[in-house]
Amino acid sequence: MRLTKQTNYAVRMLMYCAANDGYLSRIPEIAKAYGVSELFLFKILQPLTKAGLVETVRGRNGGVRLGRAATKISLFDVVKVTEDSFAMAECFEDGAVECPLVDSCGLNSALRKALNAFFDVLAEYSIDDLVKARPQINFLLGITDHDHKALNKRIAFSVPAA
Repeated sequence: MRLTKQTNYAVRMLMYCAANDGYLSRIPEIAKAYGVSELFLFKILQPLTKAGLVETVRGRNGGVRLGRAATKISLFDVVKVTEDSFAMAECFEDGAVECPLVDSCGLNSALRKALNAFFDVLAEYSIDDLVKARPQINFLLGITDHDHKALNKRIAFSVPAA
């Protein structure tokens, strides 16, 4: 089984947001950090938002942030919303095979067991686990405190005085 680029970059986007905790992340910054197109990330953003894994904030100072704590987003959560199919063989597809052994095949049973084990392992790891495994993740992604201070300064100047 091979995960799609969509899943790969969905996980990366969530990791970026987790590393940038407490601040809004902007798609152009995430795209630059990973060397991928902004359009591709915007497409990935849709299923992540629909599933509640990320929230978007519109406007001039808008961006994206995690929809729930990084400790509460498992890799399985991401995979199930970004992958289209988990059919490892044609016998996994409903009505697509005419094999007389489809309901009692040892291969079908073994593949289902393997797929469930794969899902179980993914469920054990959170986005937080991936971020904490890389102590220098902010540096590697180009996220600095200077960026945060500059963003806060821009936001402070854009808020009208009461």
